Amino acid sequence: MSGQVRLAIDYGVASTTAVLAWPDGRWTPVTIDGTPAMPSSVLVAEDTSVWTGQQAWQAAVNQPHRFVPAPQRFAEQTIDVDGRQIEAADLVAATLRRVAEQAQQLTGGPVEDVRLVVPAGWGPRRRTWMRHAAHRAGLGQPRLVEAPVAVAEHLVATGTQIRVGAYLAVADIGGGAEVTVLRRGPAGFEVLATLADPAAGGDAIDHALAAALAGGADGDGGWEWAASVRTAKEGLAQHAAITVPQPAGTAVIATTPVLQQAARTILERAGQLTAETIAAAELTAADLVGVYLVGGTARLPLTTDVITEQTGLAPQVVEDPTLAAARGAADANTSATTGDDTVIQEPEVPPTRRVLGIAVPGFASLAMITQMLLTVTRGGIYPNTWAEPSWGQLAMAAVFALIACLSAGTLLGSLAAAHNPRPTTRSPAGTVSIGILSAVSLGATIGGLYAVIAAQYLQMPVSPFLRWALLPITPIAVLALIAAVVAARQWRIPPGGWSALLSFPASSVLAAGIGMGLVQYSITADRWPDMVLWIDLAGRIGGLLLGIGAVVALIRPWMLRLVLGAPLAVITAAITSLRMVGVLAGIYAAAVAVWWVYRLWTRLVRTPATTR
Repeated sequence: MSGQVRLAIDYGVASTTAVLAWPDGRWTPVTIDGTPAMPSSVLVAEDTSVWTGQQAWQAAVNQPHRFVPAPQRFAEQTIDVDGRQIEAADLVAATLRRVAEQAQQLTGGPVEDVRLVVPAGWGPRRRTWMRHAAHRAGLGQPRLVEAPVAVAEHLVATGTQIRVGAYLAVADIGGGAEVTVLRRGPAGFEVLATLADPAAGGDAIDHALAAALAGGADGDGGWEWAASVRTAKEGLAQHAAITVPQPAGTAVIATTPVLQQAARTILERAGQLTAETIAAAELTAADLVGVYLVGGTARLPLTTDVITEQTGLAPQVVEDPTLAAARGAADANTSATTGDDTVIQEPEVPPTRRVLGIAVPGFASLAMITQMLLTVTRGGIYPNTWAEPSWGQLAMAAVFALIACLSAGTLLGSLAAAHNPRPTTRSPAGTVSIGILSAVSLGATIGGLYAVIAAQYLQMPVSPFLRWALLPITPIAVLALIAAVVAARQWRIPPGGWSALLSFPASSVLAAGIGMGLVQYSITADRWPDMVLWIDLAGRIGGLLLGIGAVVALIRPWMLRLVLGAPLAVITAAITSLRMVGVLAGIYAAAVAVWWVYRLWTRLVRTPATTR
């Protein structure tokens, strides 16, 4: 693919830009009507042909009822144009077709490798709609590149230092505004949060400036007046004053103070949107390495000032902000694609330390069931013997077994996704989802096997063993199944990769396992007079460790663990006794279930945050 010419098109609300990337590394903007930024507006002529670019704007003066200023805003819709029902996809296709024709003149033939820039907040339906429009334009099946990802790739390609693991925000302020927070991973950039507001960009500023120049009227002087106001706004980025001719009347003077007064309220909304997007990504401004501005409105000096006021960060205007997304899309890595050919980030290979998440609970589970069988309290005279097993240890063994299986399932699923060169039929999340489903089945099977083995070994009815082995893990298994369903519907990799998504803290398992072992020892050990104190102390320490294990699973900040965990640990230490072993196991099983709820909510349900 690197040996072919690549055409990247950024079809925006207000304007369309495109670049050609050559195999030798050069790039060329595709200029139409003498400018690299072609208006996205169109006009439907009487013969149903579609006029594009400057021709559409010029004809709109006399035929305003046939003019469509922003076809993208009618995605998936049919538009009534002078009594005719026109699909918005056909209007978009007209602009894309003209870009493709101009590109062919520069290359001497059709371009096979085409990339289309799309908003990060667009879902599958709108992306499919854009692909249909491209197909009608004769572009075949282009690859889709998310706009903020393209910009971030362009930043790296032009020398901006962004380390792996760093967070950044891209504010695309063109006709509207879309702000995205991204994280750079080892394989590329991933979207963490995206919010959009069509009323926080250049179109709204044009309307406000037109009203200000018209002396407080609604500013509706037709498309000729709108074009003059837009030209004046763009000119004020370099000049202090611009003369703006009115369709009927004398000319007016547009000055920088007038533009700033008209634009401030709108740009404040863009600044608020930036702050809200950072919060939606569960980050603070201090976590970002920078805020980068692209889009035509980014050229206004007031834009950087207002965003600085709203976020506390001084944003940087990307060099040539109108072409940044197209240039980044042309260079974007497309070695990994989904089934719909949307460019995605390659899944990260899980680090070796994830194996501890399998080994620790796995060995802890085997230790629990072994100690339970070897330390059963027995009594009676044959044939009227009885046995009293440690039900809590059976429950803990089943919980640890399920944790180990789930860690193994997500780890193996992540490895399979990472080593799949082209997952055309199943996303990485789908592979991990199957791993989770298999893990739940295996974990429940092991728990049931523990129950059957214990019942046969002790020659007791199997039903109570099944209750103690399966009931504590039922909430965890249900939550894991929900996670599998939700994961299967995700098309972005969660922060840290899929293996980290459900990596249960091994320190929690270690503390709880040792704690339950000490509790069982204190109950079943021979109580020699000189050892009673130490045996009781071991039981209290065991209860304390069980509480610590639960706290480690529930709370992440160490300070909160100390403040909130101390009471729970003291309680579990105080209630340690033969009759309370099952309660202690239930407390820990509940903590594991709550951990699953938290991870399910924060890593899958709420991430990434988008507005669609």
